[in-house]
Amino acid sequence: MWRFLSSYRDFYDRAHGLLERARFLDRKDTEVRYLSHGEQRQLEIILGLASDPKILLLDEPAAGLSSGESSEMIRFLAHLDRNLAILLIEHDMDVVFDVAEHISVLHFGEILEAGAAEQIRRSEKVQQVYLGTA
Repeated sequence: MWRFLSSYRDFYDRAHGLLERARFLDRKDTEVRYLSHGEQRQLEIILGLASDPKILLLDEPAAGLSSGESSEMIRFLAHLDRNLAILLIEHDMDVVFDVAEHISVLHFGEILEAGAAEQIRRSEKVQQVYLGTA
């Protein structure tokens, strides 16, 4: 029933690799309670990556973060494996424009506009509905 910690070497190596890929290795010995709120949110994503998903679903990963922490989250997400599909639901448009390759803008549950970041940024429909500018 009881196993030596050394028998879990493959799990340790996998966790170490995840922390290294996420550029989180320098905090590997830090208790979670001593991490900033933004770092804790990043760690939640690392835990999600542990199951080796084909698609990662993120619901507002920058919610409640300060502007500095939000910038860190952008850098963190940008360094994830480019072969991993990420479905990102986010209201912080800086995060969306800096991270997403394809954006779908929803309005009352319907797709208002979909396309590359620049297409969405220039969209009169999106500006009118969300920015009140068109």
